[in-house]
Amino acid sequence: MSARGQVSAGELLQLVRSGRAVTRGALQQATGLSRATVGQRLDRLFRAGWLREGAGGPVGSPLGGRPSITLEFDDSHAVVLAADLETRHARAAVLSLTGEILAEHSGTLVVEDGPDGVLGDLGHWFGELLEKAGHRAEEVCGIGLAVPGPVDTASGRVVQPPIMPGWDGYDIRGRLARAFTEATGAPPVPVLVDNDANLMAYGEQRTGFPDCSAFVLVKVSTGIGAGVVVDGSLFRGIDGGAGDIGHIRVGAEALCRCGSYGCLAAVASGGAVARRLAEDGVPAASGSDVRDLLAAGHPAASALAREAGRQVGDVLATVVTLLNPGVLMIAGDLAGTAFLTGVRELLYQRALPRSTAHLHVVTSRLGERAGLVGAGALVVEHLYAPERVEERLMALGV
Repeated sequence: MSARGQVSAGELLQLVRSGRAVTRGALQQATGLSRATVGQRLDRLFRAGWLREGAGGPVGSPLGGRPSITLEFDDSHAVVLAADLETRHARAAVLSLTGEILAEHSGTLVVEDGPDGVLGDLGHWFGELLEKAGHRAEEVCGIGLAVPGPVDTASGRVVQPPIMPGWDGYDIRGRLARAFTEATGAPPVPVLVDNDANLMAYGEQRTGFPDCSAFVLVKVSTGIGAGVVVDGSLFRGIDGGAGDIGHIRVGAEALCRCGSYGCLAAVASGGAVARRLAEDGVPAASGSDVRDLLAAGHPAASALAREAGRQVGDVLATVVTLLNPGVLMIAGDLAGTAFLTGVRELLYQRALPRSTAHLHVVTSRLGERAGLVGAGALVVEHLYAPERVEERLMALGV
């Protein structure tokens, strides 16, 4: 926090949103600001529509008196748009600022068709979803997008994505902002882009495991990727490449879509299992087909999923030893009993007992909505960070 006397309206809002100080008196105590200064800072937030008064809190003095009026973040003043792209399918939603999904749509979008058309289609989806949710486009404060590839978050561009041909270095943020404007007539809004496993991990950790200081999610679908949340923040590495465990070499001879041989994704992803099933005469072309076969109890699919889980578990033994997470979450098309059983077999066999003594291995709680929830949360945390609050309040003239 800034030095006393320099505490901004954005920092006061952060204290209220986090629940650390939710009355004027508590804000004075936490910041050292005078009552008048706190009142002035709060007035700006009230005029922006970002803060509201809630019910009275408990009486603070044993002598009684009027209860303190609590302060609340007003999540009704704006909405967020979010989308989660997979290789052949996408989901999009309108979310409240607290992460509630207000309207949702899923359908076929093929990333191999290229970014211009895919992002244009998302713009149309957003327009229809806003109408369905009963919100105006002018209420949108930002857009979050999850993509199945490594992202340089500073630029919002994917970097050498193995399963997104034609997207390398493309200006995703600019195109999606234009698509939103073309579909709705509203001014462009900020667009944030991140890797799908990252945003799934962010959404799952924030909603289900907020007290877990080291959280790892592994998504096993067409490819394999991991998202890591440390002390409540995404760990991305220096240029967005952290968590790309699908391209760890495991000694096999299978050709990966990245052009190398022996990658984990080439032998243990949903796409790899689908190929092996197809070779045996079972109709399967993608991880989603494998998911359907597993749900139906198909014996060959279950056996291959368990084998894939063992291969992934072998790699995760190193991940767990390195990061010592409290929660390891398995998500994606293969995240069922057979795969999880295979993961546990090798993970607990290869990792030291010290590394797994306090480890919880679980499956996704948010399911297919995890990426949407994470993308929405990323936008909100970005736009309501203290330093950005100051910029936005000045732009609003308050």
